[in-house]
Amino acid sequence: MTLPMSDPTAWATAMNNLGMAPLGIAGQPILPDFDPALGMMTGIPPITPMMPGLGIVPPPIPPDMPVVKEIIHCKSCTLFPPNPNLPPPATRERPPGCKTVFVGGLPENGTEQIIVEVFEQCGEIIAIRKSKKNFCHIRFAEEYMVDKALYLSGYRIRLGSSTDKKDTGRLHVDFAQARDDLYEWECKQRMLAREERHRRRMEEERLRPPSPPPVVHYSDHECSIVAEKLKDDSKFSEAVQTLLTWIERGEVNRRSANNFYSMIQSANSHVRRLVNEKAAHEKDMEEAKEKFKQALSGILIQFEQIVAVYHSASKQKAWDHFTKAQRKNISVWCKQAEEIRNIHNDELMGIRREEEMEMSDDEIEETTETKETEESALVSQAEALKEENDSLRWQLDAYRNEVELLKQEQGKAHREDDPNKEQQLKLLQQALQGMQQHLLKVQEEYKRKEAELEKVKDDKLQVEKMLENLKEKVHVIVSSMFMLTTKLKCNLHDIVSVGIISTFLHVHPFGASIEYICSYLHRLDNKICTSDVECLMSRLQHTFKQEMTGVGASLEKRWKFCGFEGLKLT
Repeated sequence: MTLPMSDPTAWATAMNNLGMAPLGIAGQPILPDFDPALGMMTGIPPITPMMPGLGIVPPPIPPDMPVVKEIIHCKSCTLFPPNPNLPPPATRERPPGCKTVFVGGLPENGTEQIIVEVFEQCGEIIAIRKSKKNFCHIRFAEEYMVDKALYLSGYRIRLGSSTDKKDTGRLHVDFAQARDDLYEWECKQRMLAREERHRRRMEEERLRPPSPPPVVHYSDHECSIVAEKLKDDSKFSEAVQTLLTWIERGEVNRRSANNFYSMIQSANSHVRRLVNEKAAHEKDMEEAKEKFKQALSGILIQFEQIVAVYHSASKQKAWDHFTKAQRKNISVWCKQAEEIRNIHNDELMGIRREEEMEMSDDEIEETTETKETEESALVSQAEALKEENDSLRWQLDAYRNEVELLKQEQGKAHREDDPNKEQQLKLLQQALQGMQQHLLKVQEEYKRKEAELEKVKDDKLQVEKMLENLKEKVHVIVSSMFMLTTKLKCNLHDIVSVGIISTFLHVHPFGASIEYICSYLHRLDNKICTSDVECLMSRLQHTFKQEMTGVGASLEKRWKFCGFEGLKLT
């Protein structure tokens, strides 16, 4: 692109302020070191698509960067820059893919040739639509050219050297929305979307795992190979998948049934191995848990020692010898160590609490399972006795019918009884008596089993009530512990002491003296003070109460546990 200009230096200065090199200007060479054969200047790297000005949206100019606008001289007109103290001209929001600008404030005598002369330096112009009302629309070939045209917004234009009002104007350049720009932008976005989908599809195909090899058809030779693989632990998964596919295909028939049975038997032999592996892994997990718990306990002991060192250093005997900065550091270190110790202590207590809950759940499950098995056994025995009783009753009815028939035959004959018939009748009567006695025994056994079944049901109800009562007590203990931590703001040591004292007094229903309680606590912790324990118990009136026992010289104060007195015992 070449266009004769009277002062090309002004254009070069304006373009350099925007960080853009002019495309080409006739006259005095502005860039003497420009090499047309290479398409680049000496000392400047090659142009890449990621450089500013070649993307869809150019990089913004920093607001604090001063932009110096100078006078631009063209062949038929002159452009005067706006006042640098005025704010920059306002622009509308940039439409997507914008290549068209609106130019207003043109001189009334301005022609299309003058517009081309001014704006062709910004880039290749595709079309110009000029209106009779001193404005026009210019469509460029690329989007970055619009930013160059916006640079001219605010300039005053004068045609030639005339000062007539019709030969002057103030340019206002702004983004314009055109259907052609939007259509091209949408086409470009669809093309980019297609390329992205293609790229993703190629990436998915590259990362997709290969398809498994097809399963071979059944034959005696393949059956022997699969049978050998089933015996090998490393090839078991592949072999059992082949066996499953053959069975689902319907390869099992009378001729191959024995082969399939042997393969199924080989697969079943791995059950014990899998169970043993699971048990080994569970054992390793338990050992790892135990090691972690021991290590955590050792860490807590060391934390306690460190905190004890801080507390000893905070006492007045050693505290007065430290400087103010040293005291501040010791206080901060002590606070941090206590926080970390409390976190680790809570974690260890949580692990122990989970183990205790698991043990209690296992015991409850074992108890309920034994009760259920006993109950089911008694029910099955009672049903068997009931069936036996019904069968005996039916046999007894059959014998009675036979006796009645014999008597009727004997009365119809009206002749003397045959000794054989009398003997047969006696035998039938004896058998009938024996059946009646056996029936009575069975009925007694059935009643006894029913009584045992009722007793088992009553025991089950009592166990359920005991479990509910135990849950309620546990809930009361947990809530009391929570109240202790929230209302009284006790530390962890006080909570543990309250739990131990509650357990101790719960097994002493008639109460215990404060000396007896402290003697028990001294076995666990030598640092416990009797006055501190009595102060702690006196604050917890809903958990502990003090009573006077004895007469005269034997008068004694005893502490009792009253945490469960609000519960309704059933």
